[in-house]
Amino acid sequence: MISRIRRSELATPASSEKMLAKAPGIGADLVFMDLEDACAPSAKAQGRANIIKALNEYDWGDTVRAVRVNGLDTIWCHDDVVEIVSAAGHNLDVIIVPKARSARDVWWFDVLLSQLEAKIGLTHRIGLEVLIEEAEGLGNAFDIAAASPRLEAVILGAGDLSASLRARVDTNFQPVRSYPGDFWHHARSTIVAAARAAGIDAIDYPFPNYRDEEAYRRNCDAASMLGFDGKWCIHPSQVPIANAVFSPTPEEIEWANTTRDAYRAAESSGTGAIAVNGMLVDAAHMRHVETTLNRAQRRLPDGNGHQ
Repeated sequence: MISRIRRSELATPASSEKMLAKAPGIGADLVFMDLEDACAPSAKAQGRANIIKALNEYDWGDTVRAVRVNGLDTIWCHDDVVEIVSAAGHNLDVIIVPKARSARDVWWFDVLLSQLEAKIGLTHRIGLEVLIEEAEGLGNAFDIAAASPRLEAVILGAGDLSASLRARVDTNFQPVRSYPGDFWHHARSTIVAAARAAGIDAIDYPFPNYRDEEAYRRNCDAASMLGFDGKWCIHPSQVPIANAVFSPTPEEIEWANTTRDAYRAAESSGTGAIAVNGMLVDAAHMRHVETTLNRAQRRLPDGNGHQ
């Protein structure tokens, strides 16, 4: 699997040429051009044409280029994939699959992409990300996450999932009445665990209230503490917040480096547990050290974070 940086995934309506033109310069790690919820039925065909133009003509730099196609149960899905990959597959990194209900849904996209890649002679494999946003999909999250070697990330889709669960939430996908703790804790934990078991990334749900930047930051913090790699951004103002929250802090990096060096020095003399600044450190802590330093490495500003 290709390792990509995914702190921020910016949604951009495929129906808006103006927004598509601005998207490469906003600073998001990944931009997905949206043919599903952001495009009315009458605008989907033109949306495909806009995406093809954006992929083939715009300078995306290190930004990961993605497209969210329409769902497998719609009349647009097949044409979305075939037309865009055939015309711009050389410049496309990822396809985002909405409303995945089972591993079979992922298999369908995998097979179709394999056929198209062979037909047009692509020199790279197009990756997949899948949205878990149906009750059936949440129940099958572990099978879905392991369904294809081209799958790179699992995304929690709180909007449709809350509707599928018949949850009583507001337009920001938060409970309409007092609720103890994080309303989305179970779904979040399930997505993270499924992603980690499959060795892929986990991306948190969109936060529609883009004017409340502090609330978005708190929401990012909660997801980051659980282990998510990034979060969707529905507005450019959310991008720098997500990029900051899902990056290790200088203090975390310093702790990881100090702890690693001290542990290696002790390990060379046969010691398996040591004290660092008054805290016991053993092999379990080294896994946290490795996670922190790997995240830091993927976020270096010299381009190593984008592969």
